[in-house]
Amino acid sequence: MKHILMIATGGTIASKNTGSGLAPAMTSEELLRCVPEIADTCRVTTVQPFNLDSTNVSPKHWLEIARLIESNYGAYDGFVVTHGTDTMAYTAAALSYLIQNSPKPVVLTGSQKSAYLRDTDARQNLADAFAFCTDDNACGVHVVFDGNVILGTRAKKTRTHSYNAFTSVDYPNAALMREGKPFYYFNEEKGTPKFYRALNERVFVLKMIPGMKADIFDYLEKSCDGLVIESFGAGGLPDYGDGAFFTRLKAFLSLGKTVVLTTQVEREGSSLDKYEVGRKLRACGNVLEARCMTLEATSAKLMWLLSFAKGEEVERLFYTPVGKDIF
Repeated sequence: MKHILMIATGGTIASKNTGSGLAPAMTSEELLRCVPEIADTCRVTTVQPFNLDSTNVSPKHWLEIARLIESNYGAYDGFVVTHGTDTMAYTAAALSYLIQNSPKPVVLTGSQKSAYLRDTDARQNLADAFAFCTDDNACGVHVVFDGNVILGTRAKKTRTHSYNAFTSVDYPNAALMREGKPFYYFNEEKGTPKFYRALNERVFVLKMIPGMKADIFDYLEKSCDGLVIESFGAGGLPDYGDGAFFTRLKAFLSLGKTVVLTTQVEREGSSLDKYEVGRKLRACGNVLEARCMTLEATSAKLMWLLSFAKGEEVERLFYTPVGKDIF
């Protein structure tokens, strides 16, 4: 019987009504008791490093989860992380960079309704997460939710209330859960795990809106080392007749900052060479392109890279696939 470490971090799945709205209140042991049949399939040890609404989860918490997994890696066959849904995709992406090539599964799950309620998706999601985590073919970082098994770098929350809250963006599900067993769409290779222990939090996502002024760079130059520009359509920067955005972007790059261009469009990614506005942006300097990466993966990958890499190494590693995040 496999031994699984369950890392409970809060979220809706562990929430109760406090009188001023839902807030995490259930312990990891209480949560596990909601699905007693899990005890028939594996041994479970639980830990609870924090108990937060996932809106309050930040990179320091990603690092804490990763450290817990690394320090306990030899003692367990797999890891289930219960987590709030709002930032679960960010945590899954971050763990995909902090824990690479893991032959043991790291599974994130949560729910849209509290496990405390009678009518909830929490019990099935927990059961599926443990069923996948104990499967002999499971490895790497995944989100398991509403029967879908999604690569950690490909998950995105696309619904705020429905049970099918998560979607695999521009990549197929890794598997589907059916009657307690995973049905795989493709095989993932098991490797030798490599752990990373740092993130650079000085990454900013600039979501463009029509009419935005280029003086936003006054703030950006002082406050971030890496910038993700979430632009329109296939990608580009606006020119309102003064070329201000292009001038400021060149100056920003000259300071040794890293810039990644992505798109606000959920699917099919960026294509900077398609339009003049994209080619003018590329002519500003060495701007990286997220292509089909999710925003969650793009920002987490940049935090990971800027914690240790500089110059051309950032570009090389950004375009090197991790967990099928870019192609």
